[in-house]
Amino acid sequence: MFLEFFGFREQPFGVTPDPRFLYLSPAHREALASLYYGIESGRGFLALIAKPGMGKTTLLFHLLEKFRHNARTAFLFQTQCSSREFMRFLLAELGVESHDQDFVRMHEEFNKMLLQEARAGRRFIVVVDEAQNLDASVLETVRLLSDFETPRAKLLQIILAGQPELADKLASRHMAQLRQRVSLLNRLSPLSVDETRKYIDHRLRVVGYAGTPLFSPEAMVAIARFTEGIPRNINNFCFNVLSLSCALRQKQVDVALVEEVINDLDISQHVTEVAPQRNVDFQEMASMMAGNPAQARMSSPNFERMDSLTPAEARAYMQQLSGQLKDWQHNLDRIAPHRSSARIKRD
Repeated sequence: MFLEFFGFREQPFGVTPDPRFLYLSPAHREALASLYYGIESGRGFLALIAKPGMGKTTLLFHLLEKFRHNARTAFLFQTQCSSREFMRFLLAELGVESHDQDFVRMHEEFNKMLLQEARAGRRFIVVVDEAQNLDASVLETVRLLSDFETPRAKLLQIILAGQPELADKLASRHMAQLRQRVSLLNRLSPLSVDETRKYIDHRLRVVGYAGTPLFSPEAMVAIARFTEGIPRNINNFCFNVLSLSCALRQKQVDVALVEEVINDLDISQHVTEVAPQRNVDFQEMASMMAGNPAQARMSSPNFERMDSLTPAEARAYMQQLSGQLKDWQHNLDRIAPHRSSARIKRD
């Protein structure tokens, strides 16, 4: 493991949404401030839109931590469900078992909890992550939850967080009533090259790294471009490149290491593009190979392209070709006894 090799206290590029590692880019900082203000001012419905891997879940955990002492909170991520299941998940998150309750009873139970928290002077915040998966009927159920209010204030603050498909759903004509209630909509954009460098440096500081720069400037640029500034992609890539750097006992990641990892991570794409699977008549191919191996070799649709492939593409193609050759050999072995039997009969 490279923790000891690089002097890390823990894994700097994990995949869990740990708020300690939250890096606030300008877009993340603006979204956090907007969501915080929306809850503080009792706006009711808020929305956060981001591509997968942009860190929205980590941002939401950080937001809820700010209200830990003065609000009742629920965080839902089970969004492929019916309206009844949604209410059951919500009450379960709040510590209430509701397996045998009907939909109306669950609504009454939830309303009672809202009133209790309001009398105690506490806010009530519900976050629905991956909300783009919610069916239209479930979104209507969520909208009806916002009807719980007093003449002076909303009893419930709801944050819908999801991928760009959520914005498409909210924009549809069937969601007009829900869209009108969303008072603040925030988006997270990918990190720039400079923000990617700051993001990586931030995570390294959290785990106690204090040595010389771990990534060369050229490596940083290459990582930012390949990962497209998406934090989850950056984490996965940095884990792979640091693992390779440790294996080679190399203390700094240079652009050559980055390019090697890029080739490794791209290999499945190259296999698909360079050597797609084809339906092969193995008996015909085996006969052809037995009679004229050179002709079989030259008949490959990609043979003429071999001199124009990159090393990674050539390696991927050769792996594909090796698998086909094994299949051909298997079929040769299978038909050989039949050919011998036919020859004996002719003799």
